[in-house]
This record gives sequence, C-alpha cells and structure tokens, in this order.
Amino acid sequence: MRLPVPGPRSLAGQLFAMQAVLIAVVVAGYALFTYVSDRQQAEEAAGRQARSVALAIADSPSVLDAIRTPDPTARLQPYAVRVMRDTDVDFVTIMNPEGIRWTHPDPGQIGRPFRGHIERAQRGETLTETYTGTLGPSVRAVAPVDDDGRVAGLVSAGIKVEEISKRAQEQLTALLAVAAGALLLGAVGTYVINARLRRHTHGMNADELSRMHDYHQAALHAVREGLLMLDGRHRVALINDGGRELLGVSGEVVGASVADLGLPTRLTGALLASEPRVDEVHLTAERVLVVNTSPVSGGEHRGTVVTLRDVTELQSLTGELDSERGFTQALRSQAHEAANRLHTVVSLIELGRAEEAVDFATAELELAQALTDQVVAAVSEPVLAALLLGKTAQANERGVELVVSQESRLDDGLLPPSLPARDLVTILGNLVDNAVDAAQGRVPSRVTVAAYTDAAGDTGSDLVMRVADTGAGVDPAHTDLVFQRGYSTKPADEGGRGLGLALVRQAVQRHGGTLTVTGAEGGGARFEARLPLGDGAPPAAAAGRPGAGGAV
Repeated sequence: MRLPVPGPRSLAGQLFAMQAVLIAVVVAGYALFTYVSDRQQAEEAAGRQARSVALAIADSPSVLDAIRTPDPTARLQPYAVRVMRDTDVDFVTIMNPEGIRWTHPDPGQIGRPFRGHIERAQRGETLTETYTGTLGPSVRAVAPVDDDGRVAGLVSAGIKVEEISKRAQEQLTALLAVAAGALLLGAVGTYVINARLRRHTHGMNADELSRMHDYHQAALHAVREGLLMLDGRHRVALINDGGRELLGVSGEVVGASVADLGLPTRLTGALLASEPRVDEVHLTAERVLVVNTSPVSGGEHRGTVVTLRDVTELQSLTGELDSERGFTQALRSQAHEAANRLHTVVSLIELGRAEEAVDFATAELELAQALTDQVVAAVSEPVLAALLLGKTAQANERGVELVVSQESRLDDGLLPPSLPARDLVTILGNLVDNAVDAAQGRVPSRVTVAAYTDAAGDTGSDLVMRVADTGAGVDPAHTDLVFQRGYSTKPADEGGRGLGLALVRQAVQRHGGTLTVTGAEGGGARFEARLPLGDGAPPAAAAGRPGAGGAV
C-alpha cells in the first residue's frame, strides 16, 4: 500500500506556513522573555517589600521597648502576626543579636536559631537574600534594631518564592491570552494576504513560477518578431531582442517613455493610442513594420502589449510582383494588339494586297524596335531597362506617354554591389507609378524619366533618377508631407494608399541619398533621387551623358 505523499505547496501556502511559524516563534519568545522578566521583577519587588517591612519594624519604638522587657515574645509575637497580615508578607521574625527567635509564624519555632545569614545585620547592615528556611525558599530581608549605636536585636521579613511564582503565573496567564489573540490575528491577516497572493500566482509554487519565468525569458529572446510591453503610463516594461532590432533602439530602455525612444511620429502615436491597432503598416528609418497593439485586460488601463513584424522584404517583393503583374498585363494587351495586326496582315494578303501587308507589318515592327532601342541605348543596366520597358507598356495602356530623356546614360555593370537591384526597383518603380497616376487624364499625358550618373556629388559619383510628370503638381507647402506614410491625393482603396513615396524615401535614406520634389517645366511635379555611388563609379560614365543637368 502506497502512502500518499503530499505534493509541493503553492507559493502562497509556503508563505502562509512560514509566516504562521514566524508569528508563533515571535509570540512564544516574547512570552518566555516576559515571564522571565516578570519573575525577576517580582523577586526584586518582593525583596524591596520585605526590606521595607523589616526596616519599618526595626525602627519602631514599640519594638525597642519590647526588646528591653524581660519577656520580649509576649509583646512582639502578636505585633509580628499583625504586621504580617497588614503588609502581606509571609513571615516576620524578630530575634536577639545571636539569632534566637522571639517571634515566628509557627510558635513551635520560637526560641530556636534563625536559619539564614545574619552576620552583616549583626554589624549594623541591612541585607536581602533568597534562602530556604523552615517555611521553604523565600526572599527575605534582615535589618538590625539599633539601640544608641549597638545592635539590640534583629528583624527578618520575607515572602515565600512560591507566592512570587503565583504572582508571575497570573501575569503569564494574561500574557498568554494576549499572545494567543496576537497569533490568531496574525494568522487571519496572513491567510487573507496569501489568499490574494494565490489568486495572483494562480496557485503555483515557487519552483513552477521560476520554471515559467525561465521559459518566458527563453521564448522572448528566441522569437524573431518584436514584442514590446508598456505599462499604464506608456513606459517600456519589457522589450525582447527582436523588438530592439526592429525599432532600432539600444541601451537601457526599460522604464523609458515611448515618446522618448525617437521613433517616427505616426508609430509613436500608434503605441500611445488607447484603442487597439490591427495590422497597421508603419515605416521606420530602415524597415516596414506591421504593428498590432492590444490593451492588457483587467478593468483599468494596466498597459499595452505590442507585437512587431518586419515586412520590409515582403513589401519590396510585393512591389516587384506588382511591377511584374503590370508588365504581364501589358504583354497580354500587346499580344491582343499583335493578334489584331496579324489578322490585318492576313486579310490584306487574302485581298491580294501583299505590298500593303508588308508595309503595314514593317511599320509596326520598326515602331516596337525603336522603343526598345531607345530605352536600351539610354539605360543598358538590365534591371532598370526591363523596368522602364514594362512601365512604358503600362503607361501606354493607361493613355500616358512615358519618355526616356536623352540625357539618360546608365551603362551595364556601373552600379556597385552595395546598391541592390531591389532598391532600384522600389525607388524608380514607385516614382514612375506615382507620375503615371498624376499624368493620367491630363493633356498632354506624359511622364519623362532620366537616369544617369553625376560626378559632381560630394561623395564621388551619384546615381540620379529623375521622374517628371504633366499632372497637377505638388503644393510647395506639402513637399515634406508628400513623403509621409498615408499621404495621398487619390481616394483610398481597400489596402490604403500613400505607401509608395514613403518607401522611396526609406530606400533613399538607407543608402545615404537625398530625395527632393520640385515643380516641373510646364506644370506637374519633378521628383529626383540621388544615391551616392562612392569613388568606384567611372567618371567616363558621367562624361558620356549629353546635356547633363538639363531640364527634363
């Protein structure tokens, strides 16, 4: 048969047991100390009482007169009994200088020697001692009876130790009652406090709490997503490694206010908001973050839990996918147009007009080849060339003419590895898309693109990408606002607008470049992005650019 083995107590139970034992030990110790102290004080008080009675009897003139009579016992015995009754002492013994009793509570002891020390009293001193006599242990005092400088007799008054113990026990009983009340009150208070603690610790013991803390710490540092916990005053209560990396903060930030972390204004506003945020896209200096916030449950505003996901690469891939999708749609449209032209050629041949069919097909071929030759001749860097060809087809489908400026000159292999093609697609693709949106429906509807290197940069050569449109332009008061996340002059769709130019600025700043917007000649807006290439870019690339710095 297996005996039940009690499991580990909860943390609250352990604290309750520890506090109950502590209170019991303190109360017991105090009771013992008080008992010993009270007993000592009772003995001292008994000694003082016995001394006072003995001195009072020794100084009494009637006692001295009785001692001078032939039979002192006849007068002193009734006197001693009366004093014992009035002063609440256990015995009063009056004796001659040699210690032979004249009085005693037990008349049978009269005439016998006194049991105790009387040497000092015989020399005229008063002494107090604890001694075991005929009545048992007692605290007694012995005083001399002075008769003109000689000791005429001795007086001893005492209180039995048994009586002293009774007095101490009475005090101890009262003390134990108070101690029991204190212990009960402490136990009730401890139980109430630990019941509240059990609710907060969910009944877990110390080992379970420690293990859970270790698991939580390991999980917080293992996840790649950012986790940020704010208290009720919007101060950082916890942040994991992913949160530090995504927000770009370093050092000790726990306890700091969110407003002091140096985050973008819109992101700071989202973290300070009391209402929850779901999958909001925010930009930092280098990243695109998806932010979710949720208040901590529990009635009043106890804090906020913030999760951060890095979608920088996903956003770039989405931009590239949009470009590819647009290029595919343009190719599908061109294929449809090509089929129409092919039917036209076939019909002309069937009508016996072969020469007109050849002329028609040749003209279409020359037009398409001329467009490709124009783009590739100006921008032979393959990624940008493919991007411009796709954007040209897209713009044409929307009734917008996309023109590559004659000043464009960007040879293949010129761009350094530190400038990835993905960022170039983000910058130039979003600028062109924004310009096509602005120019669509205008007369004329034109977007002009220039891409070249400029050796006049402060850090060596700069890659310049300039896009101008014939749209309504940008209000000079909004030249800074236009690059902020969420700003758009177009109606918002389901996914929201105002992210493209913000991504452009983020990519430009990531490479240490500059992004400006001014008015274009003839109306519209002109965006220019400058990215430093360092000293590695060949100067000849810029020298081969005709009309550098000319208007677009």
